[in-house]
Amino acid sequence: MGFFSEEQWLQWVDELSDNDYVIIDDFLSETLLERVLTYFREKKTDDDFTKASIGTEGKIVSEIRGDYTYWLDSKVDQEMNDFFELVSETIGVLNRYCYLSLTDFEFHLAYYPPGSFYHRHLDQFQGRSNRMISFIIYLNEGWVEGDGGELKIFKEEGDFLVKPLLNRAILFKSADVPHEVLTTRKGRKSLTGWLLYQPAGLGYLLG
Repeated sequence: MGFFSEEQWLQWVDELSDNDYVIIDDFLSETLLERVLTYFREKKTDDDFTKASIGTEGKIVSEIRGDYTYWLDSKVDQEMNDFFELVSETIGVLNRYCYLSLTDFEFHLAYYPPGSFYHRHLDQFQGRSNRMISFIIYLNEGWVEGDGGELKIFKEEGDFLVKPLLNRAILFKSADVPHEVLTTRKGRKSLTGWLLYQPAGLGYLLG
């Protein structure tokens, strides 16, 4: 049995196809959300996060991005297995309905300390053209207006902000949606990743 009904998935797929993005509130079950939050706290307490870099050369440029990340490994981070299963279900749905050739995923836990940000960018770039769908789940307990850290989406019809509310997910097309993380005034947490494809064979419904 899947995490969501086929009808629910179809609604989200339609929104993603039509708008280049879809925002989903209360995405994780209460049990899975608590498991992810607990794991995030453990990794933060153990000081397992490292300064995030940019580009394929791994340069650290604080003037562009200021977050810290912990990259997940399905063989190591088995506490996240239920989440990995949910991601696999998502990949199956997108392959089935959008004719994508998604074959893998990569995710990290991300922490933005107060005062940090990430300037406007695309998630798909030269050397990382296999990122097809960006996938973010926010883990900010008690976020309120003024805490900052909103995700700004740039669209021709008008830019808009996505509030990083607890258990809100957003999926968007990695190659087509420029975005930035606004300066956060309070520690900002998320589970962020990408659904990956191999170059031979792209889906057309999301193209």
